[in-house]
Amino acid sequence: MTILKVAAYALSALLLAATGHAGAEAAASPVPVASTGGIQRLAAFPSKNVPARDVDVWLPPGYSDKKKYAVLYMQDGQMLFDAGITWNKQEWRADETAARLMAEGKTRPFLIVGIHNGGKRRHVEYFPQKPFEALPEDFRGQLLGMNRNPQQVLFDGSVDSDAYLKFVVEELKPYIDSHFSVATGPEHTAVMGSSMGGLISMYAISEYPQVFGAAACVSTHWPGIFTVDNNPIPQVFFDYMRTALPDPARHRMYFDYGTGTLDALYPTLQARADAVMRERGYTDAGWQTRRFEGAEHSEQAWAARLDIPLQFLFPPD
Repeated sequence: MTILKVAAYALSALLLAATGHAGAEAAASPVPVASTGGIQRLAAFPSKNVPARDVDVWLPPGYSDKKKYAVLYMQDGQMLFDAGITWNKQEWRADETAARLMAEGKTRPFLIVGIHNGGKRRHVEYFPQKPFEALPEDFRGQLLGMNRNPQQVLFDGSVDSDAYLKFVVEELKPYIDSHFSVATGPEHTAVMGSSMGGLISMYAISEYPQVFGAAACVSTHWPGIFTVDNNPIPQVFFDYMRTALPDPARHRMYFDYGTGTLDALYPTLQARADAVMRERGYTDAGWQTRRFEGAEHSEQAWAARLDIPLQFLFPPD
């Protein structure tokens, strides 16, 4: 058994907190009940690029066609609003936090588009494709043969995150723009996710800077797998960022991390990412990285600090 597989088995329970699913196929799920505002389910939203999946659009209290709203596209959409229907009985409490911030005047009004992950395809769709293709061929082969646990592979096929982003940008966003009262420019459009969702959010703003003006990458899973030992993945991410990050004069980026459970792998790696941000000209005017001592890798931990990235993404006018 390779060191990669040993590490995968040892940390598979921790990774489940980063997956937004319990290893099952992506399937229709109950519509979440919002504590505040309302949710419109786009059931089995079709795509020519990736398998269909549910999308939940949260509308803030008082939503009106007479106003134009900013839009936040969030990964792992099934984990955002209703702990009663999530696999681990946790949620981001995105509706409560967003509504409170708007009511207090701490953010401008925005919608949340919660994109359900692809179930066992999550790693395939969230692992940034260009960095993956920059890895040594033999290591890519090891990754594609890696298991999450003895019964389940980690990568359910070849990495397909370019197709996933095409789905978001070319299929989902035009639908949102035409069916909801939203402002459509990059200055009004942000992307956010945690763990692997943080990686794909960094990739999204880098590949589509004309679409996304801001990104929040929470507990970004820089290792890509479950170990930092003999692991070239973080370096290819940082090499990619060095050439692909968008113009800091027109884009804003937020990162954070905890120090407990799986997040314990991140402090040193995030410091390397921060060095790249500085190289690319990012300053406090458009970039934050925050450390949360003792915070674990879970929706509960992300919910506790969600107000911070939301205020960063959508400051009041």
